[in-house]
Amino acid sequence: MNKKLMSGMVLILLSGCSMMPTYERPAAPVPATWNGGGSSNTGRDIVNTAWQDYFPDPRLQVLIASALQNNRDLRIATARIAEARALYGVQRADRLPTVDLGGSFNESVTPASSSSIGSKLKLKHYDLDVSVVSFELDFWGRVSSLTEAAKASYLATESAQRAFRLSLIADVASAYLSLLELTERTQLTVATLSSRAETRALLARRRELGISSDIDLLQADGSYQAALADRADLEQQQAAAANLLDLLVGQSLREMRNLPEGKSLEEQGIVPDLLAGLPSEVLLQRPDVLAAEQQLIAANANIGAARAAFFPSINLSGSLGFSSGSLSSLFSSDSGAWSFQPLISLPLFDAGRTAANFDVAAARKVIAVAQYEKTIQQAFREVADLLSAREKIAEQLAAQTANAQTQKRLLTLVEARYKAGIANHLEVLDAEREAYTAEQLAVQVRRVWLSSATQLYKALAGESNRSVTPAVNEITNK
Repeated sequence: MNKKLMSGMVLILLSGCSMMPTYERPAAPVPATWNGGGSSNTGRDIVNTAWQDYFPDPRLQVLIASALQNNRDLRIATARIAEARALYGVQRADRLPTVDLGGSFNESVTPASSSSIGSKLKLKHYDLDVSVVSFELDFWGRVSSLTEAAKASYLATESAQRAFRLSLIADVASAYLSLLELTERTQLTVATLSSRAETRALLARRRELGISSDIDLLQADGSYQAALADRADLEQQQAAAANLLDLLVGQSLREMRNLPEGKSLEEQGIVPDLLAGLPSEVLLQRPDVLAAEQQLIAANANIGAARAAFFPSINLSGSLGFSSGSLSSLFSSDSGAWSFQPLISLPLFDAGRTAANFDVAAARKVIAVAQYEKTIQQAFREVADLLSAREKIAEQLAAQTANAQTQKRLLTLVEARYKAGIANHLEVLDAEREAYTAEQLAVQVRRVWLSSATQLYKALAGESNRSVTPAVNEITNK
């Protein structure tokens, strides 16, 4: 009976009992679909679209590729993946015993005055053994829970890196579009400045001939100076936009050779046609949502480790080898030596430390759940804002483009009336100012429209399924 009882206890111990609670993904605290914008097919297509296909501008493609190669922040994020993967490997190694091969030689001399035999005593001792150092039997799943937490932390770090990569792609595209906008607006200002300089010179000659008044000349000079100030301001903004793009790309655009020709704002093709009914489940593919979920999984696993601390822990250590007083007889048949030392410990009193650690783990899981749900809510709002804005920005762009064309035609008519002596110069200046402002705003709105498509690619986790590394697949399957 004693043997059967012992055998049963051993089987129970060896079977183990995991203290880690079963993980269940919380329900997404958002509606199933967005009210406006986006079709389910198009939304999923964006998730699976490589950035090379989404951004057709050849110059922009080179800049994004350079950013992914040279951006220092992305290098830091990538290095953190390697760090998290190594930490996971360290924790996973605790599930297996550590086996060491050791050898030692000890020589001692005891003087006759201290020797028990009354004469000088000289001793030599040789040892060679294979040892297992303090291996914990994971009966309650403490080590496996910590390993699961380390794995989830690694996957969360990888998802965070993918989120940064996606953000970097969108930021480079947005910075590039901003630079295009400022370049085109500067060109418009330069053309306007040239026209106003000619008008001012013409009015100066007309005043000398007594045809135009001082008021006309001063008005023309004021209009010219205003355009001059606009040019200086736009050139400063253009330089700042170029510097930002240099920072994101990781090198100076001026030093990049063989850059292909880019497209103008009107030629950019990043305008996905999104209809109503986009399902919110696409948010689960966002790297930031995946990272938040992995943090939740890690918090869940840490609860298992905290629970296991209430139960006994068993550690084994032992060695097997040879021990002899002489090197020549070290491997003789009677020199075998071994030791085995099991150690069991059960917490009896720790002033509530173990219970407090469990409460900490439970509280952190509650925090992780709330952070996961908040991440999804923020992602839902981000997409909802973009989808609702795109429709209105499209209307604004159409109206502003039409207004710019109208103002240009009006300027042509007013100039014709002025040459015919029907209109005064103030009407010409007003028409020039309205046409100039309308063209500037049309360029600005077009850039905002294109930037919304860029941010939508980021918000819908473009290329998220394409950036999973083989190492992550390997870890996930273990």
